[in-house]
Amino acid sequence: MYTREIKGHQGAPIEKGVPVQGTWDSAFTEVDLLDIHRPYRFPLPRWARDIRIKEWESFAVQDDRFYLEAILANIKYYRIAQVLLYDKETKEKLRFQKMIPFSGWRIPRVLANSAIESRSYGFFFRIHDWLDADTIKVDLDIEATRRRPSFTAHLTYDLSKSKAGPLVVNLGFSERRCLYAYKALAPVRGDMVFGGKHSSLNPAKTSGIFSDFKGFYPYRMQSVWCSGFGFDGKGRRIGFSMAENQTRETHKNNENALWIDGELTPLPPVRITMPGGVKSDWIIQDVEGMVDLVFTPQEFVRSGFNLILTRAEFEIPLGCYNGTLVNAKGEQIQVRNLWGTGEKLYLRV
Repeated sequence: MYTREIKGHQGAPIEKGVPVQGTWDSAFTEVDLLDIHRPYRFPLPRWARDIRIKEWESFAVQDDRFYLEAILANIKYYRIAQVLLYDKETKEKLRFQKMIPFSGWRIPRVLANSAIESRSYGFFFRIHDWLDADTIKVDLDIEATRRRPSFTAHLTYDLSKSKAGPLVVNLGFSERRCLYAYKALAPVRGDMVFGGKHSSLNPAKTSGIFSDFKGFYPYRMQSVWCSGFGFDGKGRRIGFSMAENQTRETHKNNENALWIDGELTPLPPVRITMPGGVKSDWIIQDVEGMVDLVFTPQEFVRSGFNLILTRAEFEIPLGCYNGTLVNAKGEQIQVRNLWGTGEKLYLRV
């Protein structure tokens, strides 16, 4: 069975100017990739190195009825704010996206107590990372237009009740260029108002995955993510997040994780295939016998743009996972109609 070393707390993923690769069980005190000495073959000024770092924070929350996903991304040449809400009962969907040229705000380097927000006419989005209080808070406010209803949400991730710790990794694209990721699954409580109708989220029935990413990504970035979360047939809180990306030595360390009933299981590298295309079934498997899933899309969101110096393609199907997963204890976990998303990204910048 696949295993890997999980290290204890460390102040930063960089030591003496060199990135340290590995997997940890708690957040770093600070993550500043500009501390890496000469990430490229030729010396570059600080501003040139900074513009090559791509970073974002994202969250996904769902209960029996609603699925909500949002992201704040700083691509340096531009910033992106994106929100997607789906009502599983009525099939109603809200989608909001805005792109702002150039870099105005930065993703926090510290998760202990920091915040990032984006605001414009008719839109407000704020994420407060407060790990010192075992909490992450999210505030969203989108005003109504002719094409969409209004939406407001105030959500709180209760990490003190999650039992399972986060997965924290630092992975290498090359010897001096890396990808950092923090992922956590936790109960979520809060309130949402969608189209004038109020819904309260019960933490006993609501889960969420929060992610924080930073990396010296390649000029042509290609990644595929698969994530699903909720409850299994025994009533246990379960969640997983897996990816196929361009990092090296994925068997030794990767960003794949399974959380179930208070236990974190680092998963092996996976292969994600789409024999019939993005809108058909996705097959997610490994060679260790721990991951064997089929993702069946039910709704589909696509966006992108193609400008002179940059191109982006986002494909996000929403749907259900079925199959089996194996945790660190060797238990075979049956996954039955577990709701989640797949994400396929191509970014040239």
